[in-house]
Amino acid sequence: MGKVCAQIYTEQQLVTNGIQALPKEVVNLIAAGEVIDSLAAVVRELVENSLDAGATRIAVSVCPAQWWVQVADNGSGMSLADLRQAASAHSTSKIRSSDDLWKITSLGFRGEALHSLAALAELEIFSRLRETTEGWRISYNSQGEPVEEIAAAIAPGTIVTVANLFGNWPVRRQGLPAAAQQLRGVQATIQHLALCHPWVTWQVQQQNRSWFSLSPSKTPQHILPQILRQLHPSDLQHLKVEVPTPERGWGDGEMGKWGEKKSQIELVLGLPDRCHRRRPDWVRVATNKRLVRAPELEQAILSAMARTLPRDRYPICFLHLQVCPSQIDWNRHPAKAEIYLHSLNYWQEQVTQAIEQALRISPFDFSEAMPSERVGKLLKASVGKGSYQETAEIDGTLGVSAEATGEKTSEPTTGLGLMELRVVAQVHNMYILVEHPTGMWLVEQHIAHERVLYEQLCDRWQLVPVEPPIILRNLTPAQVEQLQRLGLDIENFGEQVWAIRTAPALLQQRDDCADALLELSLGGDLQTAQVATACRSAIRNGTPLSLPEMQKLLAQWQVTRNPRTCPHGRPIFLSLEESSLARFFRRHWVIGKSHGI
Repeated sequence: MGKVCAQIYTEQQLVTNGIQALPKEVVNLIAAGEVIDSLAAVVRELVENSLDAGATRIAVSVCPAQWWVQVADNGSGMSLADLRQAASAHSTSKIRSSDDLWKITSLGFRGEALHSLAALAELEIFSRLRETTEGWRISYNSQGEPVEEIAAAIAPGTIVTVANLFGNWPVRRQGLPAAAQQLRGVQATIQHLALCHPWVTWQVQQQNRSWFSLSPSKTPQHILPQILRQLHPSDLQHLKVEVPTPERGWGDGEMGKWGEKKSQIELVLGLPDRCHRRRPDWVRVATNKRLVRAPELEQAILSAMARTLPRDRYPICFLHLQVCPSQIDWNRHPAKAEIYLHSLNYWQEQVTQAIEQALRISPFDFSEAMPSERVGKLLKASVGKGSYQETAEIDGTLGVSAEATGEKTSEPTTGLGLMELRVVAQVHNMYILVEHPTGMWLVEQHIAHERVLYEQLCDRWQLVPVEPPIILRNLTPAQVEQLQRLGLDIENFGEQVWAIRTAPALLQQRDDCADALLELSLGGDLQTAQVATACRSAIRNGTPLSLPEMQKLLAQWQVTRNPRTCPHGRPIFLSLEESSLARFFRRHWVIGKSHGI
């Protein structure tokens, strides 16, 4: 009987508390909370609307204590009819049909932002079309319906004010981060959009006081130093290249057919000999003017910069892909923060090639970055104690075969593109003094040669027989396993005695081959072994070199993929531009001024 009563009670409860449609106002609040979840989200939605309206000047004001945000722009503005419709649900000017979803080029398209703001806050919009002389101010209720319309004097553009955010949802306020953290989110949002839209002027206020501003530029190369204050534009390399667009639907590894439309890769790369970070927090990717997470492309950037930076340091890189919208799948993350790219292997390869191109040295991208006090260091090194050594004798080959690079030791100059390098002298038997069209360099001979050898080893890791075999003693099992992992032929030759019958080609003829093999046994992957081999095989500092030898080394170094740093991340050359020298020697002074007249 008890079971029957319990069953009747359950059925009655289901009838009483059954599935019901939510009231419209509850639906609006839930949907609004998915779009607007913080002050940064308010700023993002409003600023994206300004950018879609073609604004070139955007002013943002934030008052966290009052839960108040205002965004003013000089965009195209809205008519009175558009203003009346602006905060209605699913109202947008950016798409018209389902087909438009596959070719979206605007930042916003859902028609949810203003409607959500009306549901969560007090919303007011001033706007005026550029071609009219009259503007309008409209206030909206929580349904996004106009409640007050007033003609207003306003410059062409739009001003959106959001007040008392989450005022009717106090629990939401309590669940949000502290004001300081929210402000950091606002700042990051604006900085990311500024990188994708470098031509826009940004003025940002907090509590009615100036907070920060970003000046416009033609490229993000001059925006990034405004965000990371320790950077100088000359620490960065800017590159923009066009590449073919693969047709949507072709799988990775298949070239397939190529679309007629070109895609564009824009890259702002921190030069590894000038700047790097402790964390990979400034490896950023954007697609079609929107910053996104693209883990595979981020990893491609890190891999392309491997062995150009010091240990445990990471590059500074902003990558912007302008591709056909059909190449992008936004269904990776509910908030559209991460993307999938069709033909991913192709895009990874293109990014890697763009980074290699950006790291090369040419007269077109070479810029003066070293402070003028380094000129003084050069002069002291050059004239101190008669430290020049000039000779035309040829003795030695630097341990690098001429056939490997196709260079001739008798050539007086070499160049990459239009860059011509001419050896002047050797300083302290360590530095090569080089003249080039826009100034001079000091090239550190050991690490320049190390870079050459390392890339040769990466391209051609060759193990050759050793006769007689190299004998190593007292190796641990881990050391034996490490040498076997590197492909060396090793066998037990007695108690705690091991015979090594193959070795890397560069080490085979060296007197310290046994020490080098012992070093390789201590751990690390193949790349680590290649770095160690290159370092041990490279010409030592303190070694005198003839002019042809130095010229040959320069020829081989200049055509490496990453000529700016050695595999350990040390800078290879010190730049001294002619303009720096001119300032140091005050060649721009007039005669009268130089004589104190």
